[in-house]
Amino acid sequence: MRGMPPDRKTMKPDLIRMRHIVLMLFFIMCVFMISVQASTENKFRLKPGAKGEICLKCHEPFKEKLKSAFVHTPVKNGECSGCHNPHTSAEGKLLDTVSTRICDSCHRDMVPENAHSMHKLVAEGNCVQCHDPHASGNKGILVKGGNELCLDCHKETADKIKAARFKHKPVNENCMNCHNPHASGKLDFLLKEDIPALCIKCHRTDSPAFGRQHMNYPVAASRCNACHDSHGSNRPAIIFEDVHAPVAEKKCNQCHEEAGSQAPLATKKKGVELCRGCHKDMIDTAFSKNRVHWPMLDRDGCLNCHNAHAARQKKLLTGTVLYVCGKCHADTVELQHISKINPKNPGLCKPVKEGDCVSCHSPHASDYMLLTEKPSMSFDICNKCHDWKTHSTHPVGEKIIDPRNKNLSVDCISCHRACGTANKPAMSQFESVTETCIQCHKELERR
Repeated sequence: MRGMPPDRKTMKPDLIRMRHIVLMLFFIMCVFMISVQASTENKFRLKPGAKGEICLKCHEPFKEKLKSAFVHTPVKNGECSGCHNPHTSAEGKLLDTVSTRICDSCHRDMVPENAHSMHKLVAEGNCVQCHDPHASGNKGILVKGGNELCLDCHKETADKIKAARFKHKPVNENCMNCHNPHASGKLDFLLKEDIPALCIKCHRTDSPAFGRQHMNYPVAASRCNACHDSHGSNRPAIIFEDVHAPVAEKKCNQCHEEAGSQAPLATKKKGVELCRGCHKDMIDTAFSKNRVHWPMLDRDGCLNCHNAHAARQKKLLTGTVLYVCGKCHADTVELQHISKINPKNPGLCKPVKEGDCVSCHSPHASDYMLLTEKPSMSFDICNKCHDWKTHSTHPVGEKIIDPRNKNLSVDCISCHRACGTANKPAMSQFESVTETCIQCHKELERR
């Protein structure tokens, strides 16, 4: 009858047949996957031993290299074809692909996703600058051991460490006590942990001596590098070279509330008013000018550019002049950088070469545009270094009117830009001398 289920006896052979088909398909898939894997592992279809052992018949001296204490795993397993193409390649040393990609194919976990700071060599994919791709006597197949490898590139830091009277023990032992050599997921300077968590691994903040050294202020959770130079210093307790007078004299309560108060780390006043007590003349002079640099006017005041306790730089600056100015004027600093690396620009102004913004601009206040120290950017400022009267036969001065704008006279910045002009030579505003001239002398333009 229609609608009735089929008899179980007739269903059984069909189920058995179906099971056989499923098992057969599964077997075929397994065979296919194994063959694909084998094909991937031996993509060059090399005969046994050809991946590495046969290589050593020609590369005889390489056998000595393999006796090193640390051997790269593919090399150890005789897998030369893991990195090299045995036939031909567009890359040097018959590398199978671009050198910057080879390491990444196996070592993807070396760099955290969206890393906050990354070693320049890692970003460039230049792993072999630090690692020997085959074997080495150093752990991690590093080309050199210990700090020697790092300080080969970081020569300025190396000189500082060597010259410091007071050394920091972790620095002398190994840079990697504090830094990750590849990248840091969330921190600046490739740090392994944030400060002070990194510091309190060695320094006990609960000891009576720590309290006495810090005038009993609760600074255990503060940033140690606000006062201390982690790479070493000529001052005891590796304090930065330039120390704010109240800190040097241990007069913390000159700026902060008393150590035993409810808010001991709070400052007694805010912004510029806190600094006015000692720096009254400078601040009064600044506020008497027509134009005041805006960082002096916000709630942080002087702390926008200066460290309140101690600093590596003179005048307690939080970094080099270029770094401090670049925090706000990043576009100008980038322009200077492009100008400096351009081989067509051998005649850059000294302040641009050295990143010395304050050579032309007043950092606090001025009566003139662009916070220049004198009225004319050209004749008063440029003349400090350039004798413009002998610089060119082109007429310049207040009586020479710029034909492009009748309100302006011809001066230095009619043709040049004081902070650099990217890839344009001689700090010119245009690509060539000819193009500069025809901005005014239209009749000389070649058509």
